[in-house]
Amino acid sequence: MLTTLAIKNLALVDTLTWELGSGLVGVTGETGAGKSIIIGALKLVLGGRADRDLIRHGEESCTVEAVFQPKQLGEINAALVGAGLEACEDGVLLIKRVIGASGTNRQFVNCAPATLGVLKALGQYLVDLHGPHEHQSLNSRERQLAMLDAAAGAEAGLAAYQKAWRHWRGLGAAHEELSQAEHVSAQELDLLRFQVEEIEAARLRVDEEEPLLQRYKMAGNSTRLAELSGAALGALQEADDSILNKLGELRRHLRELERIDRGVAGVAAGFETAFVELEELERGLRDYRDCLEFNPREIEELEERINLLETLKRKYGGSVERVLDHRDQAAERLGKIEGRGEELERLRVALAQGREVVEALGLSLGQLRRKAAPRLAKEVARHLGDLGFRQSKFTVELGAGAQPGAQGLEEVDFMFAPNPGEPAKPLRVIASSGEMSRVMLAVKSALAKEDRIPLLVFDEIDANVGGEIAAAVGRKMAELGGSHQIISITHLPQVAALASCHYVVSKVVQKDRTFSQLIRVEGEERVEEISRMLGGQAESARAHARSLLVGAR
Repeated sequence: MLTTLAIKNLALVDTLTWELGSGLVGVTGETGAGKSIIIGALKLVLGGRADRDLIRHGEESCTVEAVFQPKQLGEINAALVGAGLEACEDGVLLIKRVIGASGTNRQFVNCAPATLGVLKALGQYLVDLHGPHEHQSLNSRERQLAMLDAAAGAEAGLAAYQKAWRHWRGLGAAHEELSQAEHVSAQELDLLRFQVEEIEAARLRVDEEEPLLQRYKMAGNSTRLAELSGAALGALQEADDSILNKLGELRRHLRELERIDRGVAGVAAGFETAFVELEELERGLRDYRDCLEFNPREIEELEERINLLETLKRKYGGSVERVLDHRDQAAERLGKIEGRGEELERLRVALAQGREVVEALGLSLGQLRRKAAPRLAKEVARHLGDLGFRQSKFTVELGAGAQPGAQGLEEVDFMFAPNPGEPAKPLRVIASSGEMSRVMLAVKSALAKEDRIPLLVFDEIDANVGGEIAAAVGRKMAELGGSHQIISITHLPQVAALASCHYVVSKVVQKDRTFSQLIRVEGEERVEEISRMLGGQAESARAHARSLLVGAR
C-alpha cells in the first residue's frame, strides 16, 4: 500500500529510494544506524512537526516523498475535494514534504500545494504508527471505546448518536445563555432598545449612500458646473455663431444641392445623423443645467443625511450594511430577553425531547457494545494466549456514565489480569511496557478485519520481550501481514526471520562523511544479519539463524 518512500538529505541519509513489498516488512540494524529516520520520514509526510535540525549538515533543504495506493479511495478523495484539491483518478496518492533551512516548509499532495492539516487528515486513512510509548493510547478510555465500536460495527449508530448529542448540547447552551439573560441590567435593555430605535428611525437603505454623496458633490460645485454647461450650450446653440446655427445654414445648402442633384444624397447621408445627435446633446445639457439649481435647504438636508450616515457607521460599523446587521442582532437579542419566558419554556421542552432522543440512540448503541464486548474480550484473550499470556484474563467492562457523553451513555475499561489468581484491574494501572506492547498487538490482531488502515508501523514495540515470546510476537505480526502491510523496526531475530522481506540499516563513512543506507538482504546476507542480532558470527549463531529462517518458511 505504501509502494515507495523517497528520502533526500534527511539526517544521515543522503539519497534513499525504498520500494516496499506487501506483508511483514522487517527493518533491522545496529543501534544508532538510522532506523529512526524511516519513522521520522513517515511522520513528516503525515503532517508531523518539522525541525530544521533534521536537514543533513551542509544542505539547504531535505525532502520526503511517499507514494501510496490506498484502499479506501472514496474517503481519501472526499478529504481531498473537501480541501479544494483534485481527487485521485488513478488510485495513486503522492505526498511530498520539503523542509527548508531558512524555515520555509512546503508540502504537496499529487503535486498540488497543500496544508499540514490536509496531510494530517489523510494520515488517519493511511498509516497507524506505534512506537515504544505510543501503545499507551490503550490507556485512554476514549480509545478503548473506539476499539470496541470497531468490533461492534457501531460506526453508523455512533454517528447518529453524536449528531443527536450535539443538537441536545446546543439546546442546553442556548437555554443556559437565556437563563443568564434574566440578570441583564436595565441599562443594557435600555441600550439595546435605543440602538434598535436609532437605526430604524434613520430608515437606512443599502443603495442610498453613493447617489447621496454624488448629489452633495454636485451641490458643492454647482457654480462651476453651471459655468461649464452654460459655455457648452453657448457653443452649441445660444451664441450667434454657435455650432448648431452654422450647421443649420449648412443643412440649407445641402438640401438645395440635393434638390438640384439627387446624387448628392449619398455624400450628405451622415450629416442628418450628426445634426440630430448634436441637437440631443444640446437638450441634454439644458436639462442638466436646470438640475444644477440647488436651494440652501436642499444642501442643508444633504449635509444632515450624510452626517447621520457617518455617525451611525462610526457607532455600529464601517458600512451601511454593517449598521443594519447590528440592528438585526440587537433586535434579536432584545426580543429574546423581552420574550425570554416563552423562549425558555420552548427550549425546556425541546431540551427534554432532545434528551429522550439521545438516550434512545444511546441505548441502541449500548446494546451493540454490550453484545460485542464479550466477543472482543474472547478474541483478544485468544491472541494474548498466543503471545505468552496463557493463563491471563482479559475482559471488556462497560459502566454507565454520569451524563450522556460525546461517545455514548457508558464508559469502558479494558480489564487485564496477566497472572492467575490475581483480580483483573484496569489496563491503565497494572500493565508494564512489555505487557502493554503485547496487549496492543493482541487488540490489533483481534480487530484486523475491522481495521481499515492498511499500513501498520511497529517501531520497536517488541522491546522488553525475548525467547519464545519474541517468536510469538513475530508470528502475530506475520499473521497481521496477511491483511495489512506491516513495517516492523525490530531488534529481535525471531521477528526479523518471519518478515516476508528484510532490510538492514547501516552506517558507512565515505570521504569523511557519514551516511545511513538501507539494503535488502536475502540468502546468506540475511543469515549474516540475523546471526549478528543473535549476538555473534560463530557458526552456531549462523546455524541458529538458518533454523529461524527455515522455521519461518
